[in-house]
Amino acid sequence: MAHGEARQQLLDAAIEHVSTHGLADLSLRQLASAVGTSHRMLIHHFGSKEGLWVAIVREVERRQQVALAEMVVPLGTSYAAAMTAWWQHISDPVLWPNAALFFEVYGQALHGRPPTSELLDGLVDTWVAGAQAMAVAQGIAPRQAAAFARLGVAVVRGLLLDLLATKDRAGVDAAFDYWVTVTAPSFAGQRPSRAQSARDRRKVAGIPG
Repeated sequence: MAHGEARQQLLDAAIEHVSTHGLADLSLRQLASAVGTSHRMLIHHFGSKEGLWVAIVREVERRQQVALAEMVVPLGTSYAAAMTAWWQHISDPVLWPNAALFFEVYGQALHGRPPTSELLDGLVDTWVAGAQAMAVAQGIAPRQAAAFARLGVAVVRGLLLDLLATKDRAGVDAAFDYWVTVTAPSFAGQRPSRAQSARDRRKVAGIPG
């Protein structure tokens, strides 16, 4: 088996285990035993426990960005419906262990702890780009969409942290619903034509034409 394929299989297994069982005080040796490999192999592929946590966060983030694109890009989806569907997905309790790991590693990265500091590269920008494309598809001008997207990323992450800390499902859901209600008028009557929407999405992505 190729190195990259073996690494991906271990990463997939680690993500599944963490998503199902959480982190708690999980050690690299415990995780290795749970996914049917050795501590040595995890070190070989990821360098350290922190290196594996970074790899897990990056892969989960990549999967969620794909899910966001698939969920909100269709032109027939309203802003409110798209945002509500996204929040229901990203705040599902099944994903809480992954979200907790994200914030744990994010905190280490902010303190410059290697290799977690590598995570800061693109951690905001990639999400802003995806959210901006969604906003453009919904009819917001690209320049305005950039600011809206950054705010949206901050709101979702902040409410996820709130949810993990308080477990106040009703309160956090109400706050998210209120944010959607407040921002929805920005999209009213701004739905672009199919051709214009395609051109704007290409512009946001930096694609000519």
